[in-house]
Amino acid sequence: MRIYVDADACPVVKETEQVAKKYGVAVTLLCDTNHVLHSAYSEVGVIDAGADAVDLALVNLCRTGDVVVTQDYGVAAMALGKGAYAIHQNGWQYTVENIDRLLMERHMAKKARRAKKKVHLKGPDKRTRADNEKFADGLAHLLEMARNSDGLV
Repeated sequence: MRIYVDADACPVVKETEQVAKKYGVAVTLLCDTNHVLHSAYSEVGVIDAGADAVDLALVNLCRTGDVVVTQDYGVAAMALGKGAYAIHQNGWQYTVENIDRLLMERHMAKKARRAKKKVHLKGPDKRTRADNEKFADGLAHLLEMARNSDGLV
């Protein structure tokens, strides 16, 4: 088992590494040439900048039973299709039961934005320590579940 992190602008890299160390799981951080990272614990993969280049590299690398950390529903869907686990930076797990709904909601929101000429969307709330703790707890729970499963997602 390995954890792959869609690390471009990922706010929970430190938390991912802390939980991974506790469970003895290797981590690979994937980023493009515009977001080069350094880590004492994780392997860092730097991918050429390009539309979805990091996403495609991550999906190509992950295998059944691996864990993917991403906020991208499309990446999560492809990871689930390969038998990997996927978790959002807010600590909730993507599953085969919820991914279709999430993709549909994303599509409908994009369609609504396109229908309006001016859109002033409020961004997400500022991350808090509690948000990071929730993610760490969710990742720890997911790693426990993955270790105790038959490899079925």
